[in-house]
Amino acid sequence: MSFPLLTATAALPAVGAIATAAVPAARRTTAKWLALLFSLATLALAVTVLVRFDPDGDRYQLTESHSWIEDFGVRYELGVDGIAVALIALTAVLIPFIVLAGWHDADPLETGSRRWRPTQGFFALILAVEAMVIISFEATDVFLFYIFFEAMLIPMYFLIGGFGDRAHEHGEETASTQRSYAAVKFLLYNLVGGLVMLAAVIGLYVVAGNFSLTEIAEARADGSLSMATNTERWLFLGFFFAFAVKAPLWPLHTWLPNAMGEATAPVAVLITAVVDKVGTFAMLRFCLQLFPEASKWATPVLLVLALISIIYGALLAVGQRDIKRLVAYASISHFGFIIMGIFAMTSQGQSGATLYMVNHGISTAALMLVAGFLISRRGSRLIADYGGVQKVAPVLAGTFLIGGLATLSLPGLAPFVSEFLVLVGTFTRYPVIGIIATFGIVLAALYTLVLYQRTMTGPVRAEVAAMPDLRARELVVVAPLVVLLIFLGVYPKPVTDIVDPAVKQTMSDVQKKDPRPEVEAAK
Repeated sequence: MSFPLLTATAALPAVGAIATAAVPAARRTTAKWLALLFSLATLALAVTVLVRFDPDGDRYQLTESHSWIEDFGVRYELGVDGIAVALIALTAVLIPFIVLAGWHDADPLETGSRRWRPTQGFFALILAVEAMVIISFEATDVFLFYIFFEAMLIPMYFLIGGFGDRAHEHGEETASTQRSYAAVKFLLYNLVGGLVMLAAVIGLYVVAGNFSLTEIAEARADGSLSMATNTERWLFLGFFFAFAVKAPLWPLHTWLPNAMGEATAPVAVLITAVVDKVGTFAMLRFCLQLFPEASKWATPVLLVLALISIIYGALLAVGQRDIKRLVAYASISHFGFIIMGIFAMTSQGQSGATLYMVNHGISTAALMLVAGFLISRRGSRLIADYGGVQKVAPVLAGTFLIGGLATLSLPGLAPFVSEFLVLVGTFTRYPVIGIIATFGIVLAALYTLVLYQRTMTGPVRAEVAAMPDLRARELVVVAPLVVLLIFLGVYPKPVTDIVDPAVKQTMSDVQKKDPRPEVEAAK
């Protein structure tokens, strides 16, 4: 039997979570280094998956399949396509930086505080989330996917509610209440989405007789399995609702600003750069592959919802007073672009959407982590409490600017290529939607540049006059992310080469072809 590489890639951070949690409370530094070691080892396995994956080979590779609950047709079935490989790599790359950035976020609070913050628990929960996200990207059994899609809510709930941001203008008591509210809201929204999906999963089993994604898709393609039109549409809506909550898509987005605002900066990155990608990934893997006709039926409405997310998220980001909530609303706008690219039903749109998932993860991590370093120095999330930071901490200000410019998709930085592909892919089939969506770019420039101007330029405020610049550990976190933003902005081919064949197969699932150009290329 060949080595179960996919199982090992998901199991290693789970083992790391158990080992880190078992470290005695008095040995906090040991727990931190152990978590970092396991995250780096997981990265090594993810790189191995990337190297062994052949973009031009079978659709699902490195497959594993074992009987699990035989009476109900449930199998432990794993496999990766190019889209999954890219997102596993993104997850494995970001987790070590999240661990390093949160190095002191779970240190004990001041004497007399009523809140106990077990350091080893914080890092164990991060590794647990990583394990569940990775196996969600690998699962080709719908029931197996559902279990980990829901299970990741538990560690995220404790990371938001138990290890929230200490910077709050109204004191610890109010901060604790806000953290609890954000954690419960996150849990309830996603639980409701999960319950709706559970009903759809059961309905899929009743219709298909098993949970295997590959078997159901093959049966639908060769005509041995057919679904009534209304049945397929209801099942599609059940799956999509859960994914739209996770993504998040307007109007199911309201949990995200609360969760990101009250979480520490590394946990906020874990939410929007890692966990939320499971929702958009699942739209490509499950919605389009299992329910192709229903996906095409719902496309006009979903494109309008995505467009609202783009404009609405950007407009609310412009008016934010809180740095972290601004980044949260910007992410809602970006997820609108991703979903728009998926349902534009063009190869450019779907390739751009997949590339956008990767690039958004890197750019948001860079911006949010630098913002977290800034907030930890001043002790405030309010934009108005800053000014003139670039004069006292130029490296911090410079990396903050690069993260911000990536967020507004400046040419030369990674998100530009993906946003351009999404817009081109959308415009070729839905020109009005594509034209209106471009206003999101203008608004992104507005909220990013205004944020930088208000925090980094102008007279130096007395409260930031003694602010230190980025330290060595913080530079180790930020510098590789900046390098990735520039590299993928100039040369995105390594990622597109991996995802493009998977996108072509997804287009084949929904029986869509790219629109014919109005002007033929010269021969």
